[in-house]
Amino acid sequence: MKKDILHTIQENMPHFSKGQKRIAAYILSDYDKAAFMTASKLGGLVGVSESTVVRFAALLDYDGYPAMQKALQDMIRGKLTSIQRIRTSNDRLFGSDVVASVLQMDMEKIRMAIEEVDRGVFSAVVDKMIAARHIYILGVRSSSFLAGYLHFYLHLIFENVTLVTSNSAGDILESILRIGPGDVLVGISFPRYSKATVKGVQFAHDRGADVVAVTDSAISPLYPLASAVLLARSDMISFVDSLVAPFSLLNALIVAAGHRKDADISQIFNRLEGIWDEYGVFGYSDEN
Repeated sequence: MKKDILHTIQENMPHFSKGQKRIAAYILSDYDKAAFMTASKLGGLVGVSESTVVRFAALLDYDGYPAMQKALQDMIRGKLTSIQRIRTSNDRLFGSDVVASVLQMDMEKIRMAIEEVDRGVFSAVVDKMIAARHIYILGVRSSSFLAGYLHFYLHLIFENVTLVTSNSAGDILESILRIGPGDVLVGISFPRYSKATVKGVQFAHDRGADVVAVTDSAISPLYPLASAVLLARSDMISFVDSLVAPFSLLNALIVAAGHRKDADISQIFNRLEGIWDEYGVFGYSDEN
């Protein structure tokens, strides 16, 4: 895995030409803007040609400018403050059709997930959950909605599922105190990565549990701690985290686990339908 691109640029600064140093200086000072610029626009801002920008990317050992741009975007997802996110997204969204722009970005992230999810790893994750002594699900802040959604369905499929609900690192560790070999912890985290989630995942890893990371890329701090990783890109849309692709990936995981437990699921929902009818859970009664 490549070093942080900013670190690489700083290391190589003495060897750059004058034009390359102008590119480097701009990226180091305004990486949140540079990450979403074309080579032509970046070159125009710093006073060099588009070809000079392309050669700069090659000098950093990237296969062209788009590869360097992608590395820069991946890196900044965990670094941008809320104010920087708003400033960056304003350049991409406003002045255009906001509805179309946001939905198009979500569609693109789902398309990338289709291409990037390793089917062998996905199947192995289902196997781990089926065989688990206990399944813990951990996600905080915006990822708590993903964790809660996964728990809502998995607890219908499995009897041994716990949702870790705290945002505090101390409370998280207490909630998974008994985790160990034979258990599975599903850790969910996207930029800006929560330290509380990372500490919980580290604890589960150190105690010998199987860690399944649901995250965005190999630069995620969850990545090296996991025995299996499911990747789906999030996106920065103003101050909002777009988590459409991770939700879709979790849907696939739920469906695959349910399919493996098909007989059990049929019995569970037959029982639930009876309970719902008996207690009038859905629909309206004559009295209403």
